[in-house]
Amino acid sequence: MNIGLIVAMTSEYEALQRAGIKGVRRSGIGKVSAARLATEMILTERPDCIINSGCAGALAPGMEVFDVVIGAQTAHHDVWCGEGNLPGQVQGLPQRFDADPHLLSVARNLEYDHGMHVGLVCTGERFFVSPEEDAAVLANFPDALAVDMESAAIAQVCLHYGVPFLSIRLISDVHTDAATQKTSYASFWKDLGDSSYAIVRELLERL
Repeated sequence: MNIGLIVAMTSEYEALQRAGIKGVRRSGIGKVSAARLATEMILTERPDCIINSGCAGALAPGMEVFDVVIGAQTAHHDVWCGEGNLPGQVQGLPQRFDADPHLLSVARNLEYDHGMHVGLVCTGERFFVSPEEDAAVLANFPDALAVDMESAAIAQVCLHYGVPFLSIRLISDVHTDAATQKTSYASFWKDLGDSSYAIVRELLERL
């Protein structure tokens, strides 16, 4: 299977490489960068599916750094197209983008040493550091598990081209307060080991 694997940051790219994962592509941070690479990949490399990985901030209570979030759905938390549209909905498109059923089924059965959560990942052009920022997203998406800056953009591109998609990310920070966020995010990068993204390697091997 020809699998396209996209991460945003150099640090994520290097971590996946240390986990023995080959063929990783780095998009740069944010929705535009992610959508650009996903489109380029689909048009030139014709992948059978695209997987987005990297890290994400926790939104749901009880989540811990290094937990895995599998995006059964993704959504834009920062989109509003006016009356007649749902929060996060690009007019004419669904409010939430569903993961490919086969990719999701395989991911659900992976083994992992930390917590594993399956549900909604929200995406927007903002790095979150506080519970107040989390609350603004949860007001529209109360079941959201995590927040990132790329997943929904790639999902939207994949929907447009009919390419199966899945987001699978490690929790890098929790937002109980600003100090906790700063400490947990720094600890994530300090403690990130060569095998931290082994779950992504396992997913690729099973596909």
